[in-house]
Amino acid sequence: MTLESGISLEAAAPFVKHFRGSTFVVKLSGAVLDDAGATDAVAAQLALLDALGIRLVLVHGGGAQADRLGERLGVPQKRVAGRRVTDDATLEVVSMAFSGPVRNALLGALRRHGLSAVGLSGLDARLTSAVKRPPLAVREAGGPPVTTDFGHVGDIAEVHPGVLRDLMEAGHVPVVTSLAGDDEGHLYNVNADTLAAALAAALGAAKLVLLTTVPGLLRDVAQPSSVISCLDLEACREMADSGAVGGGMLPKLEACRNALLKGVDRVHLVDGLKPNALLREIFTNEGCGTLIVRRREDADGSGEAWIGADVPVGAK
Repeated sequence: MTLESGISLEAAAPFVKHFRGSTFVVKLSGAVLDDAGATDAVAAQLALLDALGIRLVLVHGGGAQADRLGERLGVPQKRVAGRRVTDDATLEVVSMAFSGPVRNALLGALRRHGLSAVGLSGLDARLTSAVKRPPLAVREAGGPPVTTDFGHVGDIAEVHPGVLRDLMEAGHVPVVTSLAGDDEGHLYNVNADTLAAALAAALGAAKLVLLTTVPGLLRDVAQPSSVISCLDLEACREMADSGAVGGGMLPKLEACRNALLKGVDRVHLVDGLKPNALLREIFTNEGCGTLIVRRREDADGSGEAWIGADVPVGAK
């Protein structure tokens, strides 16, 4: 017998047993959500994870949608090192795009597949507290550092995940938009990868999964086949320092690093446009993307060491 993904139940059983009752935080990029077919397919995979007893928290971006809305409204969008600069007008644009059509389309897809999803943002129920990001010296790949004021961009200072636990306990799937605020009522645009990492750490999640539109972390960005199946934090740092990683991948790697250092067991970069990629990454040793762990020995593929009593350490 097989799961709907084509993965045999026999092969998946140890993973299902190990992860039942665990929490996964899954971040969906705006580019994945920009494809209605991909959104529906991801929702179907999430519904299967839910049916197998895995507790889910979803975080979504909406960069492509905000860019289009900004173009229609005559609000130019600016990025530095893959991060959006958010002035007054851009804050209105991202707030409208993220909390409106992007989130509603995802909620609709989840409902079609039988999930009871609840949309909220970092402002709701004091889920997060953010502080305005100070000017930072950032660099594009291979370029010199440039000091940039990102405007109404926030960094997560605190997470109060009680509302997420309450929703999951009641059988709902929280869907969190990447907006946050502070106790003075200021609204901030926050990086969705960063928010997902912060929520995963606060919840003690077993996994943080970043669904992107690339096969994983690439040795050569011009060669989609050069996916790095598994690496540790030291290798991530070396790639970033060497300039081999740039653009939007830099904040993703920083989010991965923070999640792992704060206790999340494993982080995955997966192509959300590839059929059943999420399920194959979770329920097979071979995976379907990039696995990032704290230390190389945490990903020993020999099968001789074990997590708990069921899943080989080499298993994703």
